[in-house]
Amino acid sequence: MLKFLPIFVIPILASCATMPATKAVEASEVVTADLARADGSWAGVATISQRRDGVFLSLSAQAPAAGTFGMHLHAVGKCEAPDFASAGPHWNPDMKQHGHDNPMGAHDGDLPNVNAGADRKIILEYKLKDIMLSGPTGLLDADGGALVIHEKADDYKTDPSGNSGKRIICGVFKSGNRS
Repeated sequence: MLKFLPIFVIPILASCATMPATKAVEASEVVTADLARADGSWAGVATISQRRDGVFLSLSAQAPAAGTFGMHLHAVGKCEAPDFASAGPHWNPDMKQHGHDNPMGAHDGDLPNVNAGADRKIILEYKLKDIMLSGPTGLLDADGGALVIHEKADDYKTDPSGNSGKRIICGVFKSGNRS
């Protein structure tokens, strides 16, 4: 049996040497937003990355409680407490109405609801559809953009915000924090 061992080991090692290494997904543009609650406490991190296969939003956050929450991209890169109204309206460069279920929508700021379990953790990886990060109608225009999480679930149809309630978590994306 030992006589044959080198015969079997050599082909296995040779085939491993020629296998390509798995590459990490490369992003050509990455922007990050630190998320905060109205009291200023840390709530998580959101990242938008331009990849070869699209633009993706990644989110790791801590909700105030278990439940379902509406989430949107907002037009202004400001998150001033207590109500985060400084983030402006939802990002809507095509002037559509709100909601994926609205026949006059959806605008670019519409995002899926996020769920937090008993541990209050929110984790999301979401491919943003047909958006531009840069340029005059891009999210990262002169005043940047924001990610806002609302107190209730979005109904995906009611304009302007899907009846999602107060803004409870906010984070700013700015062109100056690109990687």
